[in-house]
Amino acid sequence: MNKKKTILIRVLAVVVLLVIAAAMMVIGRGHTVYFDNVAMEYEGKTYANPYRVDVYVKEERAAKLKADERGMASWMGANFKMTLEITENKGDEPTTKEFKVKLPQSMDGVIINIPALLADLPEEAYLSEFVQTIVEEPEEEEPSDTETDTPVDDLGTDGFEGLGDI
Repeated sequence: MNKKKTILIRVLAVVVLLVIAAAMMVIGRGHTVYFDNVAMEYEGKTYANPYRVDVYVKEERAAKLKADERGMASWMGANFKMTLEITENKGDEPTTKEFKVKLPQSMDGVIINIPALLADLPEEAYLSEFVQTIVEEPEEEEPSDTETDTPVDDLGTDGFEGLGDI
């Protein structure tokens, strides 16, 4: 009887841990959400970007974007909510719109294109994955004296300054 009770407690503990892990995968998934206020083309039609967009997440301004700018915010969970204060042209009165976007579990960095979102385009048009590109700069070669093939430093002393007579 005592062994059965011990095994039952262990099985229940494992099940509880699995349920908690599954809930945390859905609820606690962190995302970095980028907002692009960049004109885009979709199915042959160009969607212009507004003059200025203020993005509010959790009732705090996360980004103040002019044309061709990008902002970002962090979000926990899959149901992203934001409020956009849109100024179409310079001098216009801003309009406010609220959006709810389902963030994919497979993406850490998500880009939301604001002009596509405002145009009510499908998710494939306004939502994409942020992929960081690393630009490698070519290494500069150290100049050398062509006759003796010894390195030349910036002072022109052939690297022997302060060594005295050798």
